[in-house]
Amino acid sequence: MSSLRDPAILFFIFGIFAGLIKSNLSIPTHISRFLSLYLLMALGLKGGFALNHSGLNLQIISSLGCAVFLALLTPALGYFFLKRLVPSLDATAIAATYGSVSAVTFITAVQYLESRHIEYGGHMAAAMALMESPAIIFAVILSNTIRRKATSTQTGTLSSVKGVLHESLTDGAQLLLLGAMVVGIISGDAGKAAMQPFSGDLFKGMLAFFLLDMGLMTAKSLGNIKGNSPFIISYAVLAPICHAAIALMLAVLLKIPYGDAGLLMVLAASASYIAVPAVLRYAIPEASPSLYLGMSLGITFPLNILLGIPVYMNAAKFVLG
Repeated sequence: MSSLRDPAILFFIFGIFAGLIKSNLSIPTHISRFLSLYLLMALGLKGGFALNHSGLNLQIISSLGCAVFLALLTPALGYFFLKRLVPSLDATAIAATYGSVSAVTFITAVQYLESRHIEYGGHMAAAMALMESPAIIFAVILSNTIRRKATSTQTGTLSSVKGVLHESLTDGAQLLLLGAMVVGIISGDAGKAAMQPFSGDLFKGMLAFFLLDMGLMTAKSLGNIKGNSPFIISYAVLAPICHAAIALMLAVLLKIPYGDAGLLMVLAASASYIAVPAVLRYAIPEASPSLYLGMSLGITFPLNILLGIPVYMNAAKFVLG
């Protein structure tokens, strides 16, 4: 439980506490946005510097392929299970939310590895980017299929899918992550030395500040899950564990190093609370945001931050280390 003594994690817990006691502590939206962009830029640079050393090899290709497969599998499994518990469009929204990824959970996991001097591949930042969009496309296509739109409007459906795909691939935050990675690859060791005060020395403090904000948001989301079925609540707890187990099995089959395997488990176990919910509000307005957002941000996110990351990493080390 040493991770619970990490300053960043303690600030997250403090944020939850401040929110629960109805404190007026808040982080301005533009500051929160800046912190998010900073963390993605720093993560991209770290990944690029690492890739400058390792280059592209079969192991990296296997890890990226595994990430894409997980991004396709987890929303499909989620929908197959959830459609028995909630209306189809709600099932689609929840499955898409849990089929995508949380950048902050991944960044926290990277910090966990670095604080313990555990090696991981810089390409895992690219894996995170690849795992975000499939769930969004899944949600748009499936929701339109469920509505059984007339043939005359199917062209519009295809156009909307194309638009959502373009928006997902050109999203500013995701594009910044990939762009920073390219900068890191090109600049190499010289760039790493030049950017160390920015992407290295400041990283831990910025992460702590951002997790404080996430703690405040989590406390606000807890009220949204009241009154929901115990089976739905249990999904928010058990689905991440199942997804992480699938990722571990794939990592064993592909002989992925345990640092990368642990990050794959974290990505598979995480759920989106920004990108996917933002799309779902327009793509599936019939679905309840309080349900899928309350589950991901109110239950799954804090469980992964406080308990999941060390559990997944230790499981990967036990099996693959």
